[in-house]
Order: sequence, then C-alpha cells, then structure tokens
Amino acid sequence: MTIACEFELNGKNEIFEFNKVAKQANGSVLLKVGDAVILATVACEFDNPVSEDFTPLTVQYIEKTYASAKLPGGFIKREGKPSDFETLTSRVIDRSLRPLFPKGFVYPTTITVMVLSADKNVDLQTVALNAANAALYTSNLPIKKSVCGVRIGKIDGELVVNPNQNDLTNSTLDLYIAGSKDELLMIEMKSISSLEEKNHKTNEIVEENLVEAIAFAQNALKNSNISYENGFEKACKEKAIVELVEFSIDEKVISYVREKFSNDIKEAIKKLAKSERATQLKDVAKIISKNEYCISNEIEFNTIYEAVSIVKRELVRAMIVNDRVRADGRGLKDVRPISIETNILPSAHSSCLFTRGETQAIVIGTLAGHKDGQMYEVLTDKSTSMENFMVHYNFPGFSVGEAKPIFGVGRRELGHGNLAKKALESTIDKKFSDTVRIVSEILESNGSSSMATVCGGSLALKAARIPVSNLVAGVAMGMVVEDSKYAILTDIMGLEDHDGDMDFKVAGTKNGITALQMDIKLGGIELKVLEEALLQAKEGREHILTIMEEASKDIISSKALPKVEEFPIDSSKMMVVIGKGGATIKEIIEKYSVSIDLDRDNGIVKVTGDNEQKINDACEFIKTLVNNANSSKPQSKNIDFEKLYSVDEVVSGRVERVVDFGAFILLSKGGEGLLHISKISDKRVEKASDVLSVGQEIEIKVLKVQKDRIELGMK
Repeated sequence: MTIACEFELNGKNEIFEFNKVAKQANGSVLLKVGDAVILATVACEFDNPVSEDFTPLTVQYIEKTYASAKLPGGFIKREGKPSDFETLTSRVIDRSLRPLFPKGFVYPTTITVMVLSADKNVDLQTVALNAANAALYTSNLPIKKSVCGVRIGKIDGELVVNPNQNDLTNSTLDLYIAGSKDELLMIEMKSISSLEEKNHKTNEIVEENLVEAIAFAQNALKNSNISYENGFEKACKEKAIVELVEFSIDEKVISYVREKFSNDIKEAIKKLAKSERATQLKDVAKIISKNEYCISNEIEFNTIYEAVSIVKRELVRAMIVNDRVRADGRGLKDVRPISIETNILPSAHSSCLFTRGETQAIVIGTLAGHKDGQMYEVLTDKSTSMENFMVHYNFPGFSVGEAKPIFGVGRRELGHGNLAKKALESTIDKKFSDTVRIVSEILESNGSSSMATVCGGSLALKAARIPVSNLVAGVAMGMVVEDSKYAILTDIMGLEDHDGDMDFKVAGTKNGITALQMDIKLGGIELKVLEEALLQAKEGREHILTIMEEASKDIISSKALPKVEEFPIDSSKMMVVIGKGGATIKEIIEKYSVSIDLDRDNGIVKVTGDNEQKINDACEFIKTLVNNANSSKPQSKNIDFEKLYSVDEVVSGRVERVVDFGAFILLSKGGEGLLHISKISDKRVEKASDVLSVGQEIEIKVLKVQKDRIELGMK
C-alpha cells in the first residue's frame, strides 16, 4: 500500500510516495516537487561485510534526458559517462549522508538517485539529497536521523531560502548547506559576480555576514528535518538487526606501546610532517615487533602497527590542544613557507609554480576565443550551453610518493577543480568573454593541494593578462576538539587532516570570501566557534595574499601570449565586416592569420593573433572597410535595377569602396554594383587595390541584373 507524505517547506510543496516503486530495495521513494520527479533507492548487502574498518558506501546521482523530453546529444543516443554535475551532486549526497552511518557498519551500501522528470525551476541538487535522505531514513538500515539540504541566495540584499533557478541568477551568494535538525554536516559556498552600472562587482562576502547566512540556513534545516522525522515515521520499515563490527585491539598492547615507545613515535611524527606516507610509523612498528614482549605474546605486526597509529593520534592531538604546538613545530596560526615563480613555461600562455611547505602545484593558463569553450548539456535546457572558464585539477600518484599510473579523472579531482573554479570565477570581469582554461598539476601534496590550485590559478590568470578584480588566496583550516578544549589550525597538513575533527577550505580576496567548503567530522559546530575559525582563516589568507601580491609585481608576460586589439565600430555596419555568407570575415581571417570576435550588441571588434603586425593590418583593413561603408551613398535601397539597366549594357561609374574580393561601383544612373576581383582583368589579380582606387572613374559592363542587385565586369 502506497504511503504519501506531503510537506509545504521553504516555499516548496513536496510529495513523498513510499512503498510504490522499487519495493525490493531496502528503502525507496518517489519525490515530486513541481514537475520534477526523483526516484531514490537504498540497497544494502547485510550478508557480505567487508573486512576493513570503513563503510563501503557508494552514491550515484543519475540524470536521464527523457526527463526533459529530449534525446542524448552526440552520436550515441544512450546516456554514458556521468556529467560533471552528476558527479559533483553524487559527492554532495555522499558527504552529507555518510556521517549518519554508525561506526562498525561494514556492509556494502548503494544509494541511487535518478531524475525521472525535470523542472527548470527546481533545484535538482537540493531535491536529490532530500529524496536520498527519505529513502535512507525509512529503510531498514540502522539510521534514525534525518539530514536534508537547503540553498541560500542573497537577492537585493535579502537572504532567500531555496531560490528557484531564475532567482539564483540575480543572487550574489550561492550557499548550500546539509545538516540535521541540530547539526551542520557540510557547507559549500561561492560568491556570484554581477555588473552594476557596467562595472564588474565580485560580491565577496565578509565573515560575519557568512555566519549570519549559515545561521539563517540552520533554522531552515531544523524546521525541515523535524517535519521529515515526524512525517516519515508512518513509512519507516522495521530496522534490521545488524552487527556493528568492533575493530579493537587489546588495551594492554596500546598501553605497552604508549609507555615504552612514545618518544620513538614522537620522532616519527616530526618526519611525518614532511610527508603523507606512513613509512616512519611502519619502521617504529617493526622495531616494536622485534621486542621480547611482542615475540613472547605472539602479537601480530598488524596489531602492533594499529597500536602505533592509535598512540600517534593521541600524541598529535595532545600536542595541539595542550601544548599549542604542531608536529612540524609551527604555532596554530602559522602558514608554512611559500615560494612563487611565474611564467616558467615559455610556450604556455601563462604559468605559476606555487609551493607551500610540502605541497606544490604548477598551474597553467590557456586562452582561446569565445566559441572554443566546453560545450555541455543542462538537463532542463533544450539547447547546448558553453563553459568559457574551466579549472582542471590533476593529482598523480607521484605527488605523494605512490608508484601508480595516471588514469582518468576521479570524483575527488573533479571536486577539487570545481572548488578552485568557484573561488576564482567571480573575480574575472563579466565583460571578458574569451575562453580560459586553468590546469593544475599537483607535483607534491601534504595538505590542501586544492588551495594551492586557487593561489597558483589566480596568479596564472594575472600572468595571462585576464582582467580580474583582485588576487585570490586559499587556505585549509582544521580543528581538534578534546573534551572542553579545542584548537583551530591554519594551513593544515595531511597528518592534521587525518587526525583532526574538521577540515574546511576558505578562499577569497582582500575584501572577503569567494568560496568555502567544509566537512564536519565531529557532528556539529557552534556558530561562535565557526566565526572564530573563519576570522583566523582570514588572517592566514591575508598573509598569503601579501606574498602573492609581491610576486605579481615581477610578472613578465609570456612570449606565447596572444596579442589582442579591440576597437568599436557602428553596430549597424557589422554585416559589412561579416560579408555575404561570412565571406568577408573569412577572407580577413585567412589573409592575416587572426581570430575575430564581433560583439553586435556593443559594436566591439576584437582581433587576436600571434603576430602584432598582422593584427594591426587586420584592424586597419576592418576600419577602412567600415569607413568606406559609412561614406557610400545608400542609393541602392528601393532601386529596381531591372528597370534601369540591361545585361551587356556599358555604363560609367566611380569606385566607391575597394575590398579584397573586388570593388563597389557607384553607377551613373543610380545605385551601386559589385565588380568582383575575378572580373577586373583576364589575368590573375592578387588585390583589387592593385588595379583600382577609390574615386577612380571607369566604364564597366553590366553582367547580371536582379531587382535589388547588379553584378559588373570590366568593359
């Protein structure tokens, strides 16, 4: 029997239908919001536990093009590789729901979310998480807490919960938060730039205002989750009795390692601060395994190594919380040493080698024309969209000393690249329409390579002469909580990320935050503590920005950077530059080896190329073409040539304009005709201007007459 639950929350009417479809899954739901219909299912194998200490959870968000009444684009008419949006949405759902699984839950679980019907006014990312939560909450898995998502916009200075997609285009803030009725679990945020009185505005958000927006979202989350938990109760299945596996070792072994080998582990920790690899800890475990106590008690190496890891975590956290010092000797607010080199790749448009401690990224910028962007499809759009700013992040194994080949891009790499894109995008002048690709190759990694990508990417934009409002720096923050004590860490390394309770990444300019990503492992954070953490991140960001600004003063443009010239013309004369069927503009492009972009709205002509002289020549040619068009008399309009002229008639005329493909002749009886370059002489003519000049009087023959057009040839 179908069970329906209907809610009116945050201005949206939501209808959840349980026990209607996919009934063999552990949990399933159909969620309807507007014209959007989402199917979410949870499937778990209780009889197939894994032997490792982790929860094998897989989340898939899938869009089907039939949901928007269209076929898949491309040659193959079947959905294939997930789009970036699908992958990133899968990550959002995973990061939001994974904290709900209890420790020791080692059973393979798959959450599948499918869009069956789409609505362009519905935020599919938010609705997808809410559907997945409903399927999980009402399933027979041992989970009794609801988690949902809300998106916060800022429109006309006012915070708005779950704005529709049209309203979001007018927002200066995109804040996505997932949480339960009393805990925040995941936060993603970006600023959205705008044009105000034709001036670019980045719309960074200051720390205090961001905390206010998060508090606003927290209230919406609380109301929604209370409603869900009360409403879903009648649809909940009986919870399965599942063994939660305890991965524990004898406390005596841990005590022995703690008492006898703490100093050895402390020395190993100092070396771990320079690498994410655990080689040093394994060496300590090998030494302990040869001890008489371990041999006589037949303690296995894996047990000893786990005990060493437990003691290591205790020592790292105690140093931070009690001694206020970190494994590498830094204070809690200290940023590791930074070095920057720009344009070190002579054949690239721009490049930046950014090194912070043991994390290093070489970030490369490439420019192209507006039409060279990445084409992609949005489910609710009938036409193809174009992405003109891309950030691609790559994380090869050698960056952490691993001997593994480079394969395709994974979810983590897509996520890190997307975070860097969010951080940088709002600083690029909205009037800049060319395509920009930023590629970050991680060469070393020991803590927050995504923030190194932001810093290097911002300098790569600057080195490529892209118009940006300000430089952007990013810093990774962490937190360790022990009882009533806590410590906030600036510029965390891999060791602190692994053993800490929270990590979040903050990027922004000197004016405020442009992007933020936060995952909270400890099950919630007080807003007062969050504000303190954001203000400490601001100090670190400003420190890094000072170093970046100093480095930007020494940037010497790459010789590979394309030359660009822009100038305005009368918008009504754009067709003169384009020519019939695009013939004129094609001829200019081929002759001068340039790229030409025409902005018909603003009358701006942009000429790009590698040779400065050819660019100048092309610009002069276009200007001459337009000037000649402006000076010619518009006599051809409303003239019936068939009444004035006959084929083979010889008439006199004056050369009005000379172009590469011929000349326009002002005729004695009225009107204007085209003398094509192929008709000027019996011999080959390279340039019409070699034979004809403006103002020259000539006699010509009428070759072809149409009502509104006449073609001419030399007598």
